[in-house]
Amino acid sequence: MDRFHLMNVFVAVAEAESFAGAARRLRLSPPAVTRAVVALEERLGVRLLTRTTRVVRVTEAGARYLEDACRIMMELDEADVAAAGVNAAPRGHLAVTAPVLFGKLYVMPVIAEYQSAFEQTSVSALFVDRLVNLVEEGIDVGIRIGQLPDSSLRAIRVGQVHRVVVGAPAYFHEHGVPERPEDLARHRLVAASGVSPTNDWVFQSASEKRTVRVQPRIIVNTNDAALEAARRGYGLTRLLSYQIAPELASGELRAVLTDCEAPDLPVHVVHREGRHGSAKVRSFVDLAVARLRADSALGP
Repeated sequence: MDRFHLMNVFVAVAEAESFAGAARRLRLSPPAVTRAVVALEERLGVRLLTRTTRVVRVTEAGARYLEDACRIMMELDEADVAAAGVNAAPRGHLAVTAPVLFGKLYVMPVIAEYQSAFEQTSVSALFVDRLVNLVEEGIDVGIRIGQLPDSSLRAIRVGQVHRVVVGAPAYFHEHGVPERPEDLARHRLVAASGVSPTNDWVFQSASEKRTVRVQPRIIVNTNDAALEAARRGYGLTRLLSYQIAPELASGELRAVLTDCEAPDLPVHVVHREGRHGSAKVRSFVDLAVARLRADSALGP
């Protein structure tokens, strides 16, 4: 059988998690779908699917092959579009993810600009403070803050941020300014679990790395909440530099312990597609990279 046909049938079965569902989608008979999957597994010499009476699941090898097969099929579709002379017009649905506050401040403006420029596209945004698996959750483009684990994702660095301890001028007037990380024990602290998942705050001076065990009076699960507490003069909090850039610029908040901040965290735009990826992804990545690299809050 034709290799592309076998691949196309396998993808349909894997996505539908059903031979019957794939048969309906492809307008083939169920026996023809079964024969195609068996032929593909025999050709590759590996089991791609596990079958039970109720459901069909991809094996570990099947999951890897599914990712590659989807990419190949998408590249073939893009080749067809390019040959037709309309490759320059992004179209279709794009899924994007980013941390919550970063998405609000930096990614939404990019999405609005992108969608206004390419009206044949639609965009969904998943803003969450957790590591999103682009493959498993069907995401096209993501923004990652921090060191990247080894993966097959393509990554473009667009800047860096760092953790900053901040408080309101009124708070410092009443409670004083900490001169050393150890002085934090005498201050009211608010911890954002997304930025500081533990009570160990790490600082880095020219000569040494220091870890301070802090005792927050308030622990919140959103950065916005910690920021609001600091704005109101309740106490000190530790956030990423981009999250409090406007407040630092206006003087509403003041940074302390700046001579012993932890090392910078890189910011990357990541995606799954290669050099010949879809026009919708390439266009969004190019726009996001340009806008983020131009933002002074993300460093030089």
